[in-house]
Amino acid sequence: MISRKHTCLLVKLLPGLLAQGQLAFSNRFAGKHVILAALALLSVFTLHAQQPDPPGQVAPGEQLVNEAYLFAHMTHQDYGRLYYSVSLDGLHWYRLNNGKRVFEDYKGHPDITKGHDGRYYIAGNQSDASPEINIWVSDDLVSWKLHSVYTPDLKKTPGYAQALQRIGAPKLYYDEPSDQYVMTWHTPHQEGTREDPERYWASQRTLYVTSKDLKTFSAYPERLLPWDMGTIDVFIRKAEGKYWAVIKDERYPTLDWVTGKTVRMASSESLLGPYSNLSDPISPNFREAPMLIPSPNGEVWYLYYEQYPGVSYGLSIADSLSGPWYQASGYTFFADWDKYALPEKVRHGCMITISRLEYDRLVGEFGMKMKEDE
Repeated sequence: MISRKHTCLLVKLLPGLLAQGQLAFSNRFAGKHVILAALALLSVFTLHAQQPDPPGQVAPGEQLVNEAYLFAHMTHQDYGRLYYSVSLDGLHWYRLNNGKRVFEDYKGHPDITKGHDGRYYIAGNQSDASPEINIWVSDDLVSWKLHSVYTPDLKKTPGYAQALQRIGAPKLYYDEPSDQYVMTWHTPHQEGTREDPERYWASQRTLYVTSKDLKTFSAYPERLLPWDMGTIDVFIRKAEGKYWAVIKDERYPTLDWVTGKTVRMASSESLLGPYSNLSDPISPNFREAPMLIPSPNGEVWYLYYEQYPGVSYGLSIADSLSGPWYQASGYTFFADWDKYALPEKVRHGCMITISRLEYDRLVGEFGMKMKEDE
């Protein structure tokens, strides 16, 4: 609704604009006609005052680099199970399968990679206390079958004999240049106490193994990152001529450790490190489970992260992984303010690029839920 104050102001401005040739109204415009002109003018001003949309989209007629996206995730109500949402622009996401599970056997923190054979692989585990990591494979992202079960000997990790029997959020990355997979997860070395429950989380360290086929693995886990700080939810990507480790800094935020519970990034010339150049926080505090996708035109990066526990999702944007990053407005459920939108109560998982053919197949198989009340 346009206020009387704004209308009167525009009515006062109209003669000057008319004199300058900005508007072509005849002298017949008076009274309500002037007010109508003022309202029209205000709509023009409002239109031009809209905040800019996120970069990285493709204009009509331009060639898409990335055609579509899949978000494999859990939900707040059904934590640790597998759900799908999809997007064509990397910004607006819609549930599949009427908001129901897409694969009943899966349990874990969903993470998918496209492998050496063009098939998709997903890692999970029954719980952090489970000694096993389960890996499934799919030709089409619709049907999954068990590929292998891996049991890491955590006590054999060099320099980390004090590791507890915990395996958190296993993640997969296929490195095409070396034709091998890296599977990462986080393992702590201290139990929490009543007085200091955060000690458990601060003691998390990122471990990894390598594999050629996700059936046989390197002899023992190793530590991926050199720092004496808690890290979880770490995954690897190769872009811009180097490797990047996207991490959650798992120390609790204090004035002595202001970067705690934020998403950060480090880089390396080699797949397995050493990783260095640890960035400043990309996200606010109390964010986790980062997910990184390239924009439709391939020139911009979208980095999503969850404000836990299940409160909302944030999005940071940059045209280089080295930054600078800025935070987009979204997840407010006010259409005139949101620059991105996800379904309510989705929890963390992974986002990957897919082809339009794969997108159409998923939508055809599961059906798309365009609105939350459908």
